[in-house]
Amino acid sequence: MTKKRFPLWTIGLIGILLLILVPVLYFLPSAQSKNDPAAYIPTKPVHVDHKDIVKGDFKTGQDVTRACLECHEETATEFMKTTHWTWESKAFDVPWRDEDVTIGKINQINNFCISSQGNEKTCMNCHAGYGWDEGPESALASEENVDCLACHADVGIYSKGTFGNPAEGTNLLAAAQSVRVPTRDNCGKCHFDGGGGNGVKHGDLDESLYFPDQSLDVHMGGEVNMQCVDCHWTENHQVLGRMLADNYTIDPQEQVSCEQCHVDQKHEDERLNTHLSAVACQTCHIPTIALEDPTKTYWDWSKSGDEGREDDHFTYLKIKGEFTYDKNFAPTYLWFNGDNEYRYLLGDPLGKDGITYINKPAGNIQDKRAKIFPFKVHIANQPYDVKNNYLLAPVTSGENGYWTTFDWNNAFELSEKKMGLPYSGEYGFTETYMYWPTTHMVQSADQALQCDACHGENGRLDWAALGYVGDPIEWGGRK
Repeated sequence: MTKKRFPLWTIGLIGILLLILVPVLYFLPSAQSKNDPAAYIPTKPVHVDHKDIVKGDFKTGQDVTRACLECHEETATEFMKTTHWTWESKAFDVPWRDEDVTIGKINQINNFCISSQGNEKTCMNCHAGYGWDEGPESALASEENVDCLACHADVGIYSKGTFGNPAEGTNLLAAAQSVRVPTRDNCGKCHFDGGGGNGVKHGDLDESLYFPDQSLDVHMGGEVNMQCVDCHWTENHQVLGRMLADNYTIDPQEQVSCEQCHVDQKHEDERLNTHLSAVACQTCHIPTIALEDPTKTYWDWSKSGDEGREDDHFTYLKIKGEFTYDKNFAPTYLWFNGDNEYRYLLGDPLGKDGITYINKPAGNIQDKRAKIFPFKVHIANQPYDVKNNYLLAPVTSGENGYWTTFDWNNAFELSEKKMGLPYSGEYGFTETYMYWPTTHMVQSADQALQCDACHGENGRLDWAALGYVGDPIEWGGRK
């Protein structure tokens, strides 16, 4: 009995089918995971324990960096191109200035500690660089001043001191041997405590996020335990995510978005999906600001320097003035397309309506890029030049700074020499507003805002201020 053979054309057909189906089957798990956000979290590099690699007697931070660069030769060059190093944006052509301008902590003003230029002694303990006691040009010029430990060392072993240098008494060898992929501990040292203390600036970033429950943040909490770099994707030390505070316009490709991981995800209730073109994810999923730790909402510099008052972190400090803190409160809602409509630049005139905006989120009801977005608003009463009609940036820290002398005139005269902004000799105090986008402390679907939180008689949205003619649930859509 002869064996039956398959004709050659059949074998060829099977081969063609395999060529088609194998790639499809190979990519099928990826397709099935399209709506699984966890599938998009970047794979972290395998960590190599450095305890047996790093040797040496390190006297300075620069000694550590030189040792790091022996193996990681291009790292400092990469890092020095990032805004974590420069603290400065690219140059923008803004409509109210004749020349292009850069914006950042390095050269501009805010309504918290006012200016890093006037406080390099203290502010630079959150800069990932050494040597600020030699001045900004020197500090930023050298690869050896890159502080690798700030982002990679165990924070229980390494901490920063004045002018960006390691704190006195730090065991630099132990710190260098402890390096690892950055964790929330590393990021939180600066971003949780920005502005002079825990939770001061942001309202959605504070020390409660070091060990959060999932009810505080669905991403960082509990067993999920996502790290900052899981959302703030990083390549060649360029970290996704830019602050509205230190920019005019932001390239969408440099920003973090929910859609990075929540790809084509929709709600089961189609009524919710109708909101997606006009309402940001954060608006519903971050119902309140400062859930556990309070955040600063008002700062009055005019009350600083008073003698005989007792210092209290939450109400009054002699060096900074009076404060108001709040917690677990509703955000302010604005249309937001990701950019600034305006960003106050050092030397700009005060606002004509009695309020000077440090920044103004861009967007309105007609802007198809814009969505309703939650913000923390920080209001301050800060110094300005009465004759020149612009905000002043005093020298607060360091030799003869305001925190030593409590002499405003002296602080502004020092600033004139340091920053080149003329001081008339007459100062006053004026109200400023600054907006901070709320993007952390994300809540699960069952804790998100429900329909009646916005719609109905006691809804939290000011429809008229947003450009609507009454509650849109009664007539539907944008104008």
